[in-house]
Amino acid sequence: MDGLVNCSYAAYEREGWRVVDGAAPGEEFLRLHVNGLELATLMCSPFEQDTLALGFLRAEGVIQSLADVRLVTVCPSGTCVDVWLRDAHFEPPRRVIITSGCGGGVTFDDLAEQQAPLTSSRRLAPEQLMRLMGDVQDAAVLYRTARGIHTSGLSDGDQVLMVAQDVGRHNTIDRLWGQCLRRGQPTEDLILLSTGRISSEMLNKAAKMRIPLVASRTSPTALSIELARAWNITLVGYLRTGSLRVYTAAERLGFDGGNHGSQSSS
Repeated sequence: MDGLVNCSYAAYEREGWRVVDGAAPGEEFLRLHVNGLELATLMCSPFEQDTLALGFLRAEGVIQSLADVRLVTVCPSGTCVDVWLRDAHFEPPRRVIITSGCGGGVTFDDLAEQQAPLTSSRRLAPEQLMRLMGDVQDAAVLYRTARGIHTSGLSDGDQVLMVAQDVGRHNTIDRLWGQCLRRGQPTEDLILLSTGRISSEMLNKAAKMRIPLVASRTSPTALSIELARAWNITLVGYLRTGSLRVYTAAERLGFDGGNHGSQSSS
């Protein structure tokens, strides 16, 4: 299965020891070149590297659509992606930020440059959001096989439109955006669901996609909560069957308790 590497391990249970033939998540460096110039080195799952590269370039503002791209090639070893733009005058940004993403994510963004607050009429019942997260988890075939893999999905509120998996939380969002580019799927007003912690760089990617509702099985960071409040994004954590916590803009999920932005639900 793409993204996994066969391995064996010794497992101990009450009955004693046994040797198990299983699998572990693959993880490799991926060098991304644009117009022949090295832009970044990413740590990622070794499959569909071209989709990841396109999503990363869209998230960083290097491209706006596939119309900006002349050619994308993955080298035979899968460790390098070459992207050739129609604009021959591209110059890589000089400032690189190593983020808190798994393996150390990379961005050229300065979060001090605030995104414009989102305006959206998106409303959703908590029970529907729980169902959608269940659908995302059901689609996590790599996780069920080997664990150690993050999964994210995009939804229109009724169904999950697409799912992406990677060893890096932030990579899953780039992969989703890469899929959207290839399908011609607009991202504005969709819902982002993730199994991983929501950090500031992940929320920044969601804001660029104009996504008003971001939900996770686990926790958001304090900075992501602050950014979600400033950008009017509904931020949900600990989304489980029967329970969730909404940290910002809870009215989109039906909470009518007034200004909830500085409160936490339990």
